[in-house]
Amino acid sequence: MNRSSRRVSITRGSRLIAVLGAFVAASALTAPTSSAQQADTARATATALATTSSAVLRADVAGSAWYTDQATGKVVVTVDSTVSQDEIATLRKAAGDNAGNLRIERTAGKINKLIAGGQAIYAGGGRCSLGFNVRSGSTYYALTAGHCTNIGSTWYTNSANTAVLGTRAGTSFPTNDYGIIRHSNASAADGRVYLYNGTYRDITGAGNAYVGQSVQRSGSTTGLRSGTVTGLNATVNYGNGDVVYGLIQTNVCAEPGDSGGAMFSGTTALGLTSGGSGNCSSGGTTFFQPVTEALSAYGVSVF
Repeated sequence: MNRSSRRVSITRGSRLIAVLGAFVAASALTAPTSSAQQADTARATATALATTSSAVLRADVAGSAWYTDQATGKVVVTVDSTVSQDEIATLRKAAGDNAGNLRIERTAGKINKLIAGGQAIYAGGGRCSLGFNVRSGSTYYALTAGHCTNIGSTWYTNSANTAVLGTRAGTSFPTNDYGIIRHSNASAADGRVYLYNGTYRDITGAGNAYVGQSVQRSGSTTGLRSGTVTGLNATVNYGNGDVVYGLIQTNVCAEPGDSGGAMFSGTTALGLTSGGSGNCSSGGTTFFQPVTEALSAYGVSVF
């Protein structure tokens, strides 16, 4: 190879290196911009969804419940049979420019608080279900729904109100839906959940539900039922100013009297029955207070 050829080769090689170097430099400069744009888009989407959820709350439509589905970028609003088309239009109007973020689904029946461990407890003319027996040191309590503990201070294990379960030690409803009853007889507290087939399920811990999780619910009206978690952090407007936040949404059926009952997966406590629509003949939608929140609020644990 002569010198001229070598100069041409070197020149071409230098140009190629320069071009590649420029490409790498450009890539290095543009990559952060792409990531930044994606982050900005994600923030904008999250802000829009939060704004949409707040708008649904302000619309104040009784018989509605909603949660944010991050996977689809939608606020999923479930409306019961009492919600009219005009009220659905009110929801869309309240969302304004974010109305496209709404996905509205109809559920059968009326969304109600379901007053009427799973076993029946009574007070103030109402019947609910015990969720989980819990303890703090040597003191034993029963967890149930707050809309249940709101109706009476002394609770019984029979409808004649002669067998005392205990006395209300705390209640939180609306906003939350949990309450706690101090057992009059600590030896009567059983850490298991009744399965309505003569057997019990031992509960060894508490956890947080996730979408798609298979769960079971025990209640004094309809016994043991199964289903799946369909949404998290749901807000439910029961009407008359009774709005509850942060609930677990499921397709497990429930009926009046099942309120406060235990929702669990395997040996893990997950929730307390708050309310829902439909029934166990045709199916329905049901909402649960996360049990971990109640445990933390009262400083107690399952056993």
